[in-house]
Amino acid sequence: MSENIRPYKDSELGKKEQVTQMFDSISNNYDGLNRVISFGIDIKWRKRVVAILKKKQPKTILDIATGTGDLAINLMETGAKKIIGLDISPGMLEVGKTKVADKKLSDTIEMVVGDSEQLPFADNSFDAVTVAFGVRNFENLEKGLAEIFRVLRPKGTFVVLETSVPTKSPFKQGYAFHCNYILPLVGRLFSKDRSAYSYLSASAAVFPHGADFNNILRKIGFIEVTNKPQTFGVASIYVATK
Repeated sequence: MSENIRPYKDSELGKKEQVTQMFDSISNNYDGLNRVISFGIDIKWRKRVVAILKKKQPKTILDIATGTGDLAINLMETGAKKIIGLDISPGMLEVGKTKVADKKLSDTIEMVVGDSEQLPFADNSFDAVTVAFGVRNFENLEKGLAEIFRVLRPKGTFVVLETSVPTKSPFKQGYAFHCNYILPLVGRLFSKDRSAYSYLSASAAVFPHGADFNNILRKIGFIEVTNKPQTFGVASIYVATK
């Protein structure tokens, strides 16, 4: 399971603390590196998440593992009256706050430091919850998903965008080459944290995806669970209802 993969092998810190440290260290160049590593395709994936939620017309949205706020900003297109972006990394949030302020969206989007496994919100607080490239960083996956279930309103929508592993050739081999060689190389060349991008590829490789993740969502209590593979299966969008 993904919780066995940690950013720093020699550190005595828990996964949660290591992930916070890692994202703080790469926060200033995270957006640029993401565009390079994903060839910009992640922008298209986020737009698809927004399109799914736009049909639901949520008034309140919680974006967990919001990072520098890309998805939270995109979610403005849903017409939501309140969007909260929550992340465990203060460094990533500072970048996000600047982006939100520059776009004059601070009245709608609030950026909050918080732990996905101990959400500081009451039961049934949000019409929709989103997580983009964040669930594999949860220290305890089921605990984090249970918290999301708790704060989501009945009939509310949960949407996850996460990396997955292609199962068909030649995409499977191409994905493995990209994760094992290209991603760590780019990280070493352009990031001061050499372990970060090796961790991101390793955690993606072991994270339960497709039917396996669907089954975990059902175990937590979600219904109407579906997954939509993206770009030859290198990512998936999961949609579930409380």
